[in-house]
Amino acid sequence: MNNYVIGLDYGTDSVRAVLIDASNGAEIASSVHWYARWREGKYCNPAANQFRQHPLDHIEGLEATIKAVVRESGVAPETVRGICVDTTGSSPIAVAKDGTPLCMTPGFEENPNAMMVLWKDHTAIAEAEEINVLARTWGGEDYTKYEGGIYSSEWFWAKILHVIREDSDVRDSAFSWVEHCDLMTNILIGNNDIDALKRSRCAAGHKAMWHEDWDGLPPKSFLEKLHPHLAELRDRMYRDTFTSDLPAGNLSAEWTEKLGLTTDTVIAVGTFDAHAGAVGVSVEEGSLVRVMGTSTCDMMVAPKAIIGSNTVRGICGQVDGSILPGMIGLEAGQSAFGDVLAWFKDVLMWPIDNILEQSNTINAMQKLKLSEEFENKLLRKLTEQAEAIPLTENLPIALDWINGRRTPDADQALKAAISGLSLGTGAAHIFKALVHAICFGSKKIVDRFEEEGVKIKKVIGIGGVARKSPYIMQTLANVLNRPIVVAASDQAPALGAAIYAATAAGLYPNVLEASKKLASQFEAEYFPQAEQVVVFEKLMGRYEELGVFVEGQA
Repeated sequence: MNNYVIGLDYGTDSVRAVLIDASNGAEIASSVHWYARWREGKYCNPAANQFRQHPLDHIEGLEATIKAVVRESGVAPETVRGICVDTTGSSPIAVAKDGTPLCMTPGFEENPNAMMVLWKDHTAIAEAEEINVLARTWGGEDYTKYEGGIYSSEWFWAKILHVIREDSDVRDSAFSWVEHCDLMTNILIGNNDIDALKRSRCAAGHKAMWHEDWDGLPPKSFLEKLHPHLAELRDRMYRDTFTSDLPAGNLSAEWTEKLGLTTDTVIAVGTFDAHAGAVGVSVEEGSLVRVMGTSTCDMMVAPKAIIGSNTVRGICGQVDGSILPGMIGLEAGQSAFGDVLAWFKDVLMWPIDNILEQSNTINAMQKLKLSEEFENKLLRKLTEQAEAIPLTENLPIALDWINGRRTPDADQALKAAISGLSLGTGAAHIFKALVHAICFGSKKIVDRFEEEGVKIKKVIGIGGVARKSPYIMQTLANVLNRPIVVAASDQAPALGAAIYAATAAGLYPNVLEASKKLASQFEAEYFPQAEQVVVFEKLMGRYEELGVFVEGQA
């Protein structure tokens, strides 16, 4: 019989399970579950940058998608050898001693502070700045140095600090806090003691200031200067972390019954989606893997002998084994990529949502059909018209900081801007400027890696934007002035998680060997166009000038 593995990929809006043939990487079945509570906007306040998710969305999705792929494929339960969970991050959640999410205990059912604090939640900007100031001034080790030297409001400790200050009930009732990937892994193995959970090296190293140099998490002497409760909490956290090629445990009896599998199924240590995505396309030294969706994550690996004790300034962490065990994983990214264009689409949809819906000129069915037509065609029509606009130095210039800046040099308080508008500027001109902006933001990341001595030999694009928008990919190739290949798989993170699962289940000796057999091929390649490269270099200069001005106003 063939062996199979499952990658369970938790995104911002949905979770996807992919069943993979462990001998050749073929996708046998996949299933998607959209988060019901999230789609209703529950527990969120976008105006305050508050984005929370209820774990029941994730638990329901776990059961629905895995049952679906097992049923659809018809594989024998005993042939599903391993499962690995990848998630967004940093997305921490408060838990009880037995690992139950706090919002699933009496009294906290509707409390947003007891929910998962999603990666894009920026309520902790002030707390992140406190961590940065303390790290530089307290007189001891700078615990942010392996996080790029700047701690972000998107990350673990800043979010916890914000919640415990805002909500004493959550502070006093939470036994510990876990990342989303660790929570789902813990649920699958049926562990009832959160202290016994094998925590993700990837999550801890990139987001929680965990490092071998200081024997784990920052010490109590540092944390207590932020808040006495953080020092107490550290005793209920963890010291050791584990890479995702290792088993966290086996599928529990409870979940074997729910999913129709067996307790022989190995559950790998959890990881983050972008890191798994890099594995899903066979990341190697010199490869920059760009996971391009609502935001971007830019992943690289480097040998320890090359990085040594050097730190890469202004990125989102460098962690031993976070992507490939035995190598240093490097992460950067943009807080908004596809989200920049989605924001503009929402702005243009305003009359549809606010005027058409109230019109008495047409009936309800006509309103619905017209609204759907606008929704489906708007970005496509903008893309067509933007491509037709000649590339000149006089186009509007925009910044991509619509959700703050992640890399280089995280600052989530920054705002975006558009300059160079005139009475001749139309919607397509602004759209073109926004496409340029997300590509210029990408180039700043590439430049920072190379300035810090990390050479880039190949750029790999994965994700929905990479596969669906040739216009954006060609623009990116021109801005970066280097070729970009695009992965053929729509499910690179899930595929990477499946590769980890295959390794943890003992089907391959290591992740590298597993990726040689199972990783995605490439379906397209974009080459820079020399005449456009010259124009983009001048436009890039204007982007940088606008960035300096806006940052100076912050």
